[in-house]
Amino acid sequence: MNPDIKLICNLKTIRQDRGLSQAHLAELTGVKRQAIYDIETEKYTPNTALALKLAKCLGCTVEDLFTEEIGAEADATLIGQAETGPTRVALARMRGRVMAYPLTGRQLFLNGFEPADGVMAAGGGPARLLSPAGTLDQTLIIFGCDPAFSILGTHTMRHAPQVRAHCFFASSRDALVRLAAGQAHFAGTHMHDTAHGPGNLLLARSLLEGTPATVVTFSHIEEGLMVAPGNPLKLRAISDLAGGQARLVNREPGAALRSLLDEYLFRHGLRGEDISGYGQEARTHHESALHILFGKADVGLGFRAIAAFYGLDFIPLETVRCDLVVPKDLQALPEAAALLDTLQTRKLREDLASLPGYEARETGRIVAEL
Repeated sequence: MNPDIKLICNLKTIRQDRGLSQAHLAELTGVKRQAIYDIETEKYTPNTALALKLAKCLGCTVEDLFTEEIGAEADATLIGQAETGPTRVALARMRGRVMAYPLTGRQLFLNGFEPADGVMAAGGGPARLLSPAGTLDQTLIIFGCDPAFSILGTHTMRHAPQVRAHCFFASSRDALVRLAAGQAHFAGTHMHDTAHGPGNLLLARSLLEGTPATVVTFSHIEEGLMVAPGNPLKLRAISDLAGGQARLVNREPGAALRSLLDEYLFRHGLRGEDISGYGQEARTHHESALHILFGKADVGLGFRAIAAFYGLDFIPLETVRCDLVVPKDLQALPEAAALLDTLQTRKLREDLASLPGYEARETGRIVAEL
């Protein structure tokens, strides 16, 4: 049994509600009366077979008989800055340590609130568990900036119902930094290839610093310029941004799309100061789209799928491969294996291919062993 779990035994209450004595219940389940007494006084925790027998005889579920103690705690390391008040967190065990990921801030993919696994007191400390402690070992943490990672997480949970996946937003560089720091099971990256080699592999090698890892294809994604419906400024290419007529919303340093923009500017002999709004940054694809949707910017870099989601027009520039990177030691976990198996499923590939600008022809292909 997981040492973090503290069970409360409800056997006595349910037995008495059914009008049974300890002796009668012992006879029905084929054990001695002393065993029933020891279970009720929490001196003994029954094995699975006996727990199922007890539940069957009493007409209830095993979960009715044994519940986790409310307020159980797990020592956890907070990833990020502590808040001034209680912090809602997602929890996962990473190489024997429990990691706590705040469910606030711009690293979340979704606009809505996510259910918390626990709550940490102001300034950190133990996390008061709100989900079963056993789920910590069955939880995967994915960092990256592809919004379709949430689809992968859901399909993994469908493929292996015991597995949970939390997806957190991070640029390609930041995702690999977190992977190298032991804060993630998987990191997503979609850097563009350079004259020196494949961008994803170059960045992964430089940041993982010799940590053995596997690189697997997730998808191919169409990237480009997102503009207001109807493309009122008639933009056709990045070079059209020079001159100050179009207001750009940029991505933050370390983002693959920021690197793509800088590469295009270099090719055309342009500098950041030649572009109106070059210093105005959005941290996610969704933020970029919202800047345009609400008239705070005229153009931003993003995925075709994001533009379609918000009803924006799209000017294609590149198709890039998005890879998942997983360290070898974490790859051996059953939960990580379940995610890698999910990449091979037809249903996931069909789901990805249904997104505008996504291709899944190589999803699940091993790109490299680092």
